[in-house]
Amino acid sequence: MAALYELNLLDTPPSESFDRITRMASQIFNLPISAVSLTDRDRQWFKSRVGVDHCSIPRDRAPCAQVVERSDVLVIPDFAQDACYADSTLGRSGIRFYAGAPLVTRDGYSLGALCVLGTEPRAAAAAEVTALKDLAAMVMAQIELQHAFGRVDPRSGLPSRNQFLDDLADLAAEHPDVARIAVLVDLARPEQIAAYARVMGPSRIDDLVREAAREMRRLVGPERRLYHTAATQFAFLAAPSVRQEDYVQRLAEEHRKARERSMTGMLLTSAIGVSVFKPASTTPQDVLRALYSAVQDARSSSDLISVYSAIADEAYQRRYQLLQDFGPALLADDQLRLVFQPRIDLSTGECAGAEALLRWNHPVLGTVSPGEFVPVIEHSPHAQAMTAFVLDRALVQARRWDEAGHGLVISVNISAANLHEPGFASAVKAALRHHRLAPERLELEVTESAIMQDAGQARHQLDAIAAAGIHLAIDDFGTGYSSLAYLQEIPAQVVKIDRSFVSKLGEGKRESSCSSAR
Repeated sequence: MAALYELNLLDTPPSESFDRITRMASQIFNLPISAVSLTDRDRQWFKSRVGVDHCSIPRDRAPCAQVVERSDVLVIPDFAQDACYADSTLGRSGIRFYAGAPLVTRDGYSLGALCVLGTEPRAAAAAEVTALKDLAAMVMAQIELQHAFGRVDPRSGLPSRNQFLDDLADLAAEHPDVARIAVLVDLARPEQIAAYARVMGPSRIDDLVREAAREMRRLVGPERRLYHTAATQFAFLAAPSVRQEDYVQRLAEEHRKARERSMTGMLLTSAIGVSVFKPASTTPQDVLRALYSAVQDARSSSDLISVYSAIADEAYQRRYQLLQDFGPALLADDQLRLVFQPRIDLSTGECAGAEALLRWNHPVLGTVSPGEFVPVIEHSPHAQAMTAFVLDRALVQARRWDEAGHGLVISVNISAANLHEPGFASAVKAALRHHRLAPERLELEVTESAIMQDAGQARHQLDAIAAAGIHLAIDDFGTGYSSLAYLQEIPAQVVKIDRSFVSKLGEGKRESSCSSAR
């Protein structure tokens, strides 16, 4: 029984790879009924069947159970002449002939039988028995192949992601229009797993996975199939009859209790994603992707559970598309361009400089706001290339202005990623030499939050930039740490105060006090 349960075959959907063999057995014997029968504790369950409407029969006085017990071929020429089987479930249903060959694992465990049945008594020729044994071996080979090639996770002993996707495909064939609820449980954030493995060792992660698998089996119950879809992720389908709202509430409550019971609750933070889908209109891969999306949203929710949102997913898909398309945009001639925001000297009304601002005309999405794409690119591998692109184009324009007699200072925004480039200051100085511009013609703007991500490294870079004669500006002051103390340490000539910091000056008592102090 342990060998059978480990294979996770019971109560799985039909599979063409098994049905093909069952049909062949029926054709070889020229009999109307054939089945791949697995022997459970109290039943014979049919993984594949031809000419049978029901999925199982009682194990008591079922000839397949005798095949398992004997691990040998069993032929019953005539049920009516057999004292044991004449009054059995099959005998009473009109079956007269039976032949079954055992399904035996490499370790010698009998799991069930490949059997053929008829409604008339008959004998089994030696060639037929040999063919039946060969077909049974083919069934067993198929079972072990499925188990070997990614169908069962070796750590948890649960069906794998491949099996989950296959079962979803089978569900689409059997019940295409019945809405189902899929659930994905993610045990921890990747950085939590990495930190835990660093302290406790990788083998302890395997122990955690096995412990979680046992706990989730208990929570899901024996009637639901649990899948191990990724290193720390488990999935399952809710029963077809549950209501979404009630089920999500129940999941949230069980999740809360499980976290309270967990010995590692202070170290690992599990999250649950839920997706409602119709098998006919949602591919298995899209079901899994929706679950991943919901899990990510769950990590920012108070109860760590979230139902898939198509709107949120579309927004994420758009961000991902922008990230994917920015590299080609850098190489194209007609997508990225600069516009320049003038800086006016209020005392004279003259233009003293300009800030270079990047604009993107996407070939499919059209004009994309920098407020949308810049934050995405700044936290990607394209961050340094984006700054290099803007710096080069801005210096080209600054040189033109310089040649036209306009001694303007050009401002270029840089990100935290640039401050982590070991050779960033040297690259900026090289760009100035290439475009034959004096260092004082360039001003680099950096936000205070970018500086504070790694104040030591940032200070080193900014000192090198300032030493070269390049101007520095602190952008968006008032949105982050807003410490006047660190301004004394940064070699900046300009502080750009964020609009949110000053927009309400004079409107209230506290704002008026700030205005007076200013």
